[in-house]
Amino acid sequence: MTRVIGIDPGLRNLGWGIIDVAGSKLTHVANGVCRSQGEALADRLLSLHQQLTSVVARYLPQVAAVEQTFVNKDGAGTLKLGQARGIAMLVPAQAGLPVGEYAPNKIKKTVVGVGHADKAQVLHMVRLQLPGAVIEGADAADALAIAICHAHHSGAGGLSAALARARA
Repeated sequence: MTRVIGIDPGLRNLGWGIIDVAGSKLTHVANGVCRSQGEALADRLLSLHQQLTSVVARYLPQVAAVEQTFVNKDGAGTLKLGQARGIAMLVPAQAGLPVGEYAPNKIKKTVVGVGHADKAQVLHMVRLQLPGAVIEGADAADALAIAICHAHHSGAGGLSAALARARA
């Protein structure tokens, strides 16, 4: 079994979701949202770092997956999101975890079946794949989708490994 943390970077709200993966079986462990605190950018980043570090220490994931940042027309907004993404990658790296990165369209295509799915579709499909999970909002649902994507595409214990065993 492999424990995966998916992280949806955001400067205001950083979603996280943790699943256990055993072959093709996915089990919900926990999810939530780290909300930045403070006015200054440095304070907000520190707040996210501390909260996410606490989550990693509590649930002890073995691998992490983070959504890649897409570049939009607002350069300043993209830069700030990139800084939050740096925190999302730094915390698992500090814990010694390998970190996978996935494009938003790949995550949506994996979980929903189409690369341009909206948040409601992602939430619906995450609920179907993790029955009984109480999801703490759209950012947490996105983070669980990232973890599910990693489970399907990573070589260790995910769907790709199960398919490889079936072909052998």
